[in-house]
Amino acid sequence: MKFAEFHAGLVIDAGPYTVSEAELLAFATAYDPQWFHTDPAAAARGPFGGLIASGWHTCAIAMRLGADAALDGSESFASPGVEHIKWRQPVRPGDALCLRATVIETRVSRKQPTLGILRWRWQLFNQHGNEVLDLEATSLFALGPGLAPVRTTDAGANGP
Repeated sequence: MKFAEFHAGLVIDAGPYTVSEAELLAFATAYDPQWFHTDPAAAARGPFGGLIASGWHTCAIAMRLGADAALDGSESFASPGVEHIKWRQPVRPGDALCLRATVIETRVSRKQPTLGILRWRWQLFNQHGNEVLDLEATSLFALGPGLAPVRTTDAGANGP
């Protein structure tokens, strides 16, 4: 989507994305090697009664869904950060996750008229309709002729 297509109140739905146990284990082993993410036997005896995905893995899944649904082909080039991240419930192997992205605000920078600013809320829900992730992020967009980034990869070649 292009920056001009975003407006306050716009809701973008994406997914589902099903989390496999193999993917959960691989991500956790590489990036968040805590026992409740990487050891099925220990996790079964733990407070969650089984393996759960890293919260960072959950964020990465949301990012993939958001990129595919709204950012691919846009003028988006960066994010200065997120206002908050809340992991509401654990994500488990086999969960099918859907993203709901709601635009809070769009504006053009007063100081840099070639900079579009988008604030939006991303919520991820599992197949039972339970919210598993809630975050508010800001995305930056290059506006004006010759400023938009060019898409350099094919999502099918480099992603799921």
